[in-house]
Amino acid sequence: MKTETNTSTAVREQIEALRHMTVGQLKDRYRDVFGESSRSNHKQFLFRRIAWRIQANAWGGLSERARRRALEIANDSDLRIRAPKNFLKEDLDETRTIEAHVAPTEDPRLPIAGADLVRRYRGKDIVVRVREDGFEYSGQLYRSLSTAVRAATGTPWNGFAFFGLGSKPGRKRGSSK
Repeated sequence: MKTETNTSTAVREQIEALRHMTVGQLKDRYRDVFGESSRSNHKQFLFRRIAWRIQANAWGGLSERARRRALEIANDSDLRIRAPKNFLKEDLDETRTIEAHVAPTEDPRLPIAGADLVRRYRGKDIVVRVREDGFEYSGQLYRSLSTAVRAATGTPWNGFAFFGLGSKPGRKRGSSK
């Protein structure tokens, strides 16, 4: 029990010492612990890998059964670490290339056509109706929501900001991200 406590304390101290090392010092320690250099300069990655190895050396790593199973999985996998050398050099097959024009989709911040956008501004209600072909304010049709709001207020506003419809496409109202 006493040696287990000593080992635990020693491991804890070694790991705590890692927290205060620079990336260069961690890379040197990595070389000591793993017997090879690390290509990574990511401090957190180096810290975690070295801490794991220190614990594995002190208390044992994976069981032999787990190690064999990991090797089986690795051998069965067909993972590519790097793209093939000719990846970007291959000519495209012109017969398989399809050219198409995609119509822009409606902005998801807008309500469906026929809906009225209403906001009280300087004591009067500004009502802009969303239509399939634009935005209607006071019987006039405008191509953008911002031009309709400018006509209503006499001030250059972003239409989405004026009606609180979100700041970016796809963003829900009231969402902070």
